[in-house]
Amino acid sequence: MTYTEHFRKIVEEQLERVEKLKNSPAAADFSSMDKIVIGTVDGDGIGPIIMDSCRKVLEKLLAEEISTGKIELRKIDGLTLENRIAKMETVPSDVLAAIKECDLLLKGPTTTPGKGDNLPNIESANVTLRRELDLFANVRPVVIPEKNIDWIFYRENTEGEYALGSKGIDINEDISIDFKVTTSMGTIRLAKAAFEYAKNNGNKNVSIVTKANIMKKTDGKFLSLCYDVAKDYPDIKTDDWYVDIMAANLVNDQINSNFNVVILPNLYGDIITDEAAQLQGGVGTAGSANIGSKYAMFEAIHGSAPRMMEEGIGEYANPASINRAAVMMLRHIGMTEKASKLESALDAAQESLDMPGDGTGNTAADFTGFVLDRI
Repeated sequence: MTYTEHFRKIVEEQLERVEKLKNSPAAADFSSMDKIVIGTVDGDGIGPIIMDSCRKVLEKLLAEEISTGKIELRKIDGLTLENRIAKMETVPSDVLAAIKECDLLLKGPTTTPGKGDNLPNIESANVTLRRELDLFANVRPVVIPEKNIDWIFYRENTEGEYALGSKGIDINEDISIDFKVTTSMGTIRLAKAAFEYAKNNGNKNVSIVTKANIMKKTDGKFLSLCYDVAKDYPDIKTDDWYVDIMAANLVNDQINSNFNVVILPNLYGDIITDEAAQLQGGVGTAGSANIGSKYAMFEAIHGSAPRMMEEGIGEYANPASINRAAVMMLRHIGMTEKASKLESALDAAQESLDMPGDGTGNTAADFTGFVLDRI
């Protein structure tokens, strides 16, 4: 295949995707469901350790709903790097089918092979799941009460550089090209979700983050469309920032408490939300939600920590992030009281336990026992 044919194929695939977006299903109404199936996936590395913690917490917290059949926690196996390589599928087809039989997915971290790993070029499982389940909004809250910081980031999840990350091409030995995509529907639905959240939570400020001065077509389109959506919310203060300036603003204590809701394209959202989580106490303290019309996936925002496993200290992994993701999941399905109870227990654990993740301090089992005692 020539590089012109390769590019034509990418464009045709994205045009086909846009047509599918026009027929997206209506949002799920969890309050009307007789049964909600929550799929749980361990993932790689420390994933099984932290997911075991989260399952134990949810089994106690949701004991009544589980016993009556209102909620089912369903363990899904097979989303491991070894199985993905053996089948040469980013998400094995049988695993994807099992996931699609669930309403929600609670997922541990998965490993994506890097260029120097001497492993097959398999795409990120997260990228594939976001695309297959059409999880268009990655939602990450960061709260630092002592600094009066209350941020929530709406990161576009299915487009940008990541959507085409495995489809780059080497033109020749001197030139390599990757691709970035922005669509009108993909941007508008993300912006609407962010502005709706801002409106429903007291008309919070909304900030749009791009590099539209450089990426004039893709980021320029993103910025323009977000401002078009903003016109429907005249009571909400809206501004925009370049991503490099926003990275600096987040660590500027003179202004960072002024930010509330932040809308970002995919790549910038990944970087900025990790920075924000670090300010909160590290990526191990934060969870994230991946929201679509039909499905939703909740996960830890950190990786699978292969070095911890190699060093034999996996038992010291911090389960806070995946449990924070469970809090978001409970709120998503309307179980706000149980979400608040779990959140309070997690806050207490963060203040009381020492979880440096270096083989010292408290273990995942210590963390789990602490939380269970408080719910």
